[in-house]
Parts: sequence; structure tokens; C-alpha cells
Amino acid sequence: MSFIRAATLARSVATSSCRRYSTEASAKKSSNLGLYLGGAGLVGLGTYVYMGFGKGEAIAAKKDLKSPLDPSKFIDLKLKRVEPCNHNTSKFVLELEKGEASLLPVASCVYIETPDYKDDKGQPMYRPYTPISASDLEGELIFIIKKYETGKVSKHIHSLKAGDSLKIKGPLAKWPWKTNELEEVGLIGGGSGIAPLYQVLQHALADKTNKTKFKLLYANVTEQDIILREEFDAMKKKYPDTFDVVYVLDKGDANWKGPTGFIGADLIKQHIAPPSLGEKVKVFICGPPGQVASIAGKKKGREQGELNGILKELGYTGDQVYKF
Repeated sequence: MSFIRAATLARSVATSSCRRYSTEASAKKSSNLGLYLGGAGLVGLGTYVYMGFGKGEAIAAKKDLKSPLDPSKFIDLKLKRVEPCNHNTSKFVLELEKGEASLLPVASCVYIETPDYKDDKGQPMYRPYTPISASDLEGELIFIIKKYETGKVSKHIHSLKAGDSLKIKGPLAKWPWKTNELEEVGLIGGGSGIAPLYQVLQHALADKTNKTKFKLLYANVTEQDIILREEFDAMKKKYPDTFDVVYVLDKGDANWKGPTGFIGADLIKQHIAPPSLGEKVKVFICGPPGQVASIAGKKKGREQGELNGILKELGYTGDQVYKF
């Protein structure tokens, strides 16, 4: 199964998203979403063109690529290797064929299914995860996934070894990124919920026409828990005019010079562009449910849910905030 690729070539896509549900952007923000998702039944494995979200610029592919992914069913992809990152998080590199790439649009994720665990209806359990590999990376699809002792899908994934397979279905469309639509973007991440934010950053910053400025507040328990730190530090060095990152720890040792504690109103006011910028500012957030609820209000299943918490208190509106 394949789609047709004619709009923005998505360059990036991220890690195990540490959220329980996936949320699609509203229909008014994604006018071609129906065409994209419906395209699965229209096109075979030939020429590859993507139906872009909304008004994307047409960018020529650097080479002809096709995607093995199918939004209508799970497919098996072989695990090529596992790269430990810390005590409970690893990169999982899946193997694609020559001439294949995920070609996921930004922002979007996929579902990973586990046949070993069933839900209350007796069906295999699955959860949404965002790859961290660029969408036009040929031959590999990479996830960074944290193991949760109470998370059956993550435990299943961490039990796998090279040569085993994972069941993948997607893409599942999220927020439709458009180059230079926004002047300022604030990103608030927690733990392994960093994946969708990394996806947006990797894609947007690599675009030579990008003028949007990004500021990331990334919270973790300890310094050892910070994942993708080398990648973010490299981004900061490479794009000093358009990207900055602030690491926040629950518990910093004597050598830690950055902020500690939870991400609160003062830290957000200090680093995130104000709501007075109107439609030119957006705040993306992804992290543990408690963090998201405190900062932006609870999600409502796959829907965004009402904006509440710190961001509402600071004057942001629902249109200015997106919860992954």
C-alpha cells in the first residue's frame, strides 16, 4: 500500500510518545486530511506522492521513495537493532527495504500492536508512538521508547531482540505543520513525551526557509533521564537564532546549574512567547498526563479537551495550545 507524494516532504518523525491517546488536529486546520487518509485505497506501490495537510509547499523528493506503511492495517517490520539510552529507555531501529522510507507527514504518529496482551474486548492492545527518524530516511524507522512496569505494550517492545518483528499501523495524523505560519513556538515536554516535539523541531529547523523561533522546556526527574540531549544540544548549536532548549529537573545534584522543580508559571513566562502574539504563537505540549493536566488541562480521549491549568491562567487560548 502506498500514497502519492506531492506536497511537503516530511523530514522528521519522533520517539515513543508517552501519552495514552492520540489527538488529531481539528478539521478546519487540516483540509486535506480526508484525502490523505482515504488515499490508502486509491494508490498502489508505485509513484509516491503525499497529500499534504492544508497549504503545504511542494518540495521535490530527493529521490523516489515509497512507504510500506498502511493506515488501514498492521504490517510486520523486522527489528534491526536495539540501542540502550539509559536504564529504562532504548532506541528501536526497524528495518525497511531499499528504496523505502516512512514518509510520515509532520506531525503524525503510528500505532504499535502487541499480540501478547489483550484489551477488555479480547483484542490485541496497541498504543501510539512517534518515530524519531526523519520521514525521508531510507531503510530505517527508529523509535525511542521508555519501559513502564505497568505498560504492557512498552514491556512487550522491550522484550524484543534483533530479528523479531513489530506490528505497525499508520500514519495517524496530528498537527499539520506549515512552514513559517507561526512566529514563535513554545514546546513543553516531559520524559519520553518528547518524541512529537522532536519530530516538529527536526523537520522545521532543517528547512532552510524556516523563520519560526522555537523554545523548548524539557522536564525530567534526573539528568540521567534526559533523552535526545545530544540531538537537542546539536540543534541549539546549529540553529542558534531559531532554537533554544532549557532542561528542567525534578532533582538536580550539586553540579546542576539549570532550573529544578516542576514547570510552572514563572518558567513559562520567562521562556515561552506570550499569548499577546495571537495567532502567531503556538504552544505544543506532550508529557505524563499529570504534567499535561497541570499545565494545559486534561485531554478528553482523543480530543484536545478544554484548556485549563497554568497556560489558561497566563492568558493563552485554546487555539494557541495543542496537546499531543
